[in-house]
Amino acid sequence: MVSFGVSAEKEKALAEKMTALGIRAADLEERFVRSQGKGGQNVNKTSTAVYLKHLPTGIEVKCQQERSQVLNRFLARRILVDKIERLVLGKRSAEQQRVEKIRRQKRKRSKRAKEKMLQAKHLQSTRKAQRSWRPDNE
Repeated sequence: MVSFGVSAEKEKALAEKMTALGIRAADLEERFVRSQGKGGQNVNKTSTAVYLKHLPTGIEVKCQQERSQVLNRFLARRILVDKIERLVLGKRSAEQQRVEKIRRQKRKRSKRAKEKMLQAKHLQSTRKAQRSWRPDNE
């Protein structure tokens, strides 16, 4: 396997995950394309973005998180492995769970739920007001 410029433990963990899922290097189509965005001259002149395609499943990944092509190769493989693992094991990804949580938080409340929430807030404010000690005007 190619050295990706990361720690040996990370490379080993990736290799083990790939073998466990049955992903071979021969099954991957890898291309290098120019990145976009931040990074200056390095990004504009060199092909640092990595495009990976897993031929058996047809899953495609493009990674341009880092300015280094070598690191992007590692990260692209890691993302691809996670996607294939979700496909194989049927797991809901942490990212998907995070998006769903935000969607639930932003969802408009029903009229009844809103009234119930406002009633609870009013009750709390009256309790709080009763807590404060006020000297009587004597």
